[in-house]
Amino acid sequence: MKRVKLVLIIILLVTITPVLNSQEIRQLTFDEVISLAAEQSPNALMAKHRFRASYWQYRTFVAEYRPMLSLNGTVPNYSSAYNRVWNSSTQEYEYVAVNVLQTQGSLSLTQNIGPTGGTISLNSDITHEVDFERDSYKYITSPLNIILTQPILRYNELKWQKKIEPLKYEEARKTYLREVENVRIMAVQNFFSLALAQINREIAETNMQNADTLYQIAKGRYNLGTIAEDELLQLELSYLNAGTAINESEINLRDREIRLRSFLGFNQNVRLELLIPSYIPELEVEVAEVMKLAEENNPDLIALERQLVEAQSSVAQAKAEKGLNANLSASYGLRDQDPDFNLAYSNPDRQQSVRLGFSMPILDWGLGRGRYKMARSSQELTQVQVEQSRIDFEQNLMLDVQQFNLQDDQVKIAAKSDTVAAKMYEVTKQRFLIGRIDVLELNNADTKKDQNKRSYIQALSNYWVYFFNMRSLTLYDFLNRKPLETDFEKLVE
Repeated sequence: MKRVKLVLIIILLVTITPVLNSQEIRQLTFDEVISLAAEQSPNALMAKHRFRASYWQYRTFVAEYRPMLSLNGTVPNYSSAYNRVWNSSTQEYEYVAVNVLQTQGSLSLTQNIGPTGGTISLNSDITHEVDFERDSYKYITSPLNIILTQPILRYNELKWQKKIEPLKYEEARKTYLREVENVRIMAVQNFFSLALAQINREIAETNMQNADTLYQIAKGRYNLGTIAEDELLQLELSYLNAGTAINESEINLRDREIRLRSFLGFNQNVRLELLIPSYIPELEVEVAEVMKLAEENNPDLIALERQLVEAQSSVAQAKAEKGLNANLSASYGLRDQDPDFNLAYSNPDRQQSVRLGFSMPILDWGLGRGRYKMARSSQELTQVQVEQSRIDFEQNLMLDVQQFNLQDDQVKIAAKSDTVAAKMYEVTKQRFLIGRIDVLELNNADTKKDQNKRSYIQALSNYWVYFFNMRSLTLYDFLNRKPLETDFEKLVE
C-alpha cells in the first residue's frame, strides 16, 4: 500500500510540476491591482464601449443642428415609350413616342431650424436632356431654389432634443467615471478576498506546525502522566483538523486567485501573489461638502433631471397632437433652359410656390384628450418619484459619509486587536507548555488569534470599499482635492 501511494505522489508531481514551472508569478500591490482594474479589466472595457455608444448618439444630435451639404445625381435616366398626352387643338388624347436620355445632378444645402422645428434648404440643379425622336438636346437649369418647410402648432422635436440630449451626454460622461470607480470597488473586493485566502492559508500552515509541536509534546507529557488522556485526544484532534484546514485553504486560495485573475484580464499562465497594504490615509469628509459635490457630479441626479424634462416633452407632444396641426411650405427659385450650356443660365424665369396644409381631429372619441391626460399623469408621477428619489439619495449619502468616517477607527482597533490576540496566544501557549493551563484555554486563544487576524483584513477591505464609494458618489478625489476626470476624446479613438 505504501508503494502504491508513493507511485501516485510521484505521478502527481510529474504532472503538476511542468504546469507550475510554466506559470509566471506576479506579485501585485494594492495600488497596482486598482490601477490594472481601471485600465484593462473587462468591466472597465465594457464601460468604455457603453460611453462610446452615448458619445456617438450625442454627435448625431449635434449634426442635426449643422448644415448638411449633399450631391445627388441620376446618370443616366433613359426612357423609350409611348406617353398619353392631351392635344388642345383636337381636344383629344394622343400617344406620342418618347425616346429621351436625361442626365441629372443637384447640389443641396439643408439646415434645421431648432427654435421653430422647420427646415430651410438651398438647391441648385442641372439636367441635360437628349430627345432622340426629334434629334434635339437642351440644358434645363435651376441656379437657385430656396425651400422653407415650417410646422405650425406641432410638436417641436428638435427643441426638446436640445434640452434632453445634452443632459443625456453629461449623464453618460459622469456615468463612465462612476463605473470606473465601481470597477475599483470590485477590485478592492476581489483583492481582499484573495488576501484573506492567503491569510487563511498562512494561518492553516502556522496552526499545523503549532498543532504538530503541541501534539508531540503532549504525547511525552501523557507518557509521564502529567496530562489526562482526554487532553491528549483533543490535541490530536486539533492536529487532524489542522491538516484538513490546510487542504480547504489551498482550494479556497486557488478559487479566489482565479476570480481576481479573470477580473484583471490575465490568462491562466499567470499566478498572483498579493502584498497586503498596512496603511490607510488620514481622511475625514464633511457631509455638507459631499452633498454639494454629489449635487454637482452624481449621474443619478442628472438622470432625475432628465426624466423630468422627458416627461415634459411627452406632455408637449400629446398636447400638440390632440389639436390643430398645420404645415407651411414655401419655395422661390429660378429656372431656365437652352440648347447652349453657356446660355442656359443667362435669362432665368422665376418659379415660386406656397402651400399650407392642416389637419384637425373632429371626432376621435376622446383619443387625443386621453393621451394628453395620460402624459400629464405620467409627468406628475415622475415628479413625485424624482422628489422621493432625491430624498432617499440624500439620506443614504449622509449614512455613507458617517460609515466612512468610522472606518479608520475600525481599522486601528482591528490592527490593535490582531496584535493583542497574537501576543495573548503566545503567552497562553507558553503557560500550557509549563502545565499552568489546560488545552481548552489554549484552543480558545488560538481561535481568537485567527479571528482577529481575519477581522483586520476585513476592516481594511471595508475601509477601501467605503473610500471608493465616496469617490463614486461625488466623482471627486478627496486625497488630491480635485474632481475625477479623464480624456473623453481619447476614449472614442
